[in-house]
Amino acid sequence: MSTPALRVVHESGPGPDLVAAEAAAADLLTALGISLDSESLRGTPGRMARAYAELFTPRPFDLTTFPNDEGYDEIVLARGIPVRSVCEHHLLPFVGVAHVGYLPGERILGLSKLARIVEHFACRPQVQERLTKQVADWLEEQLEPRGVGVVIEAEHSCMTLRGVQAVGSSTVTSTLLGTLREDARSRSEFFALTGING
Repeated sequence: MSTPALRVVHESGPGPDLVAAEAAAADLLTALGISLDSESLRGTPGRMARAYAELFTPRPFDLTTFPNDEGYDEIVLARGIPVRSVCEHHLLPFVGVAHVGYLPGERILGLSKLARIVEHFACRPQVQERLTKQVADWLEEQLEPRGVGVVIEAEHSCMTLRGVQAVGSSTVTSTLLGTLREDARSRSEFFALTGING
């Protein structure tokens, strides 16, 4: 008996009000002393509104799983999944990569869905620590694997473009659940496959 795919959509809400967002962006730029009189800046508030709306709107997807008929019991890992999100403290972007893996239980996941899950949680104002844990917790809840591991490496423009201006620095966060947390050998294998020294 096949399990129906779970349709994953962003939390329901009114959706972006682009007219109000454009007006607010114009007010912000003007308050910061930026004149919108020139031809090149006149359309900037609208472009800002549309850009942030895009950053905060993940694409819906079907969480496709399949029976683990072969009893595969080794780590399944997707490395180097692109991550783009916006720091909730400054609304500046952070970008990097995620490495997401799991030890299958009774079901396995369509591989592209690992990237979709990362995108789903990244498309909102975020902090990297929460993003890492949300991806891992969600996979554990929906897939019921024997273990889950998520590592995110990202560069935060709120650190590199302002404040300390630590250009080239990156932040690494990890969440390990189940066997990948409890068993030292499995944990070491996971970190070795991600390229992170655990």
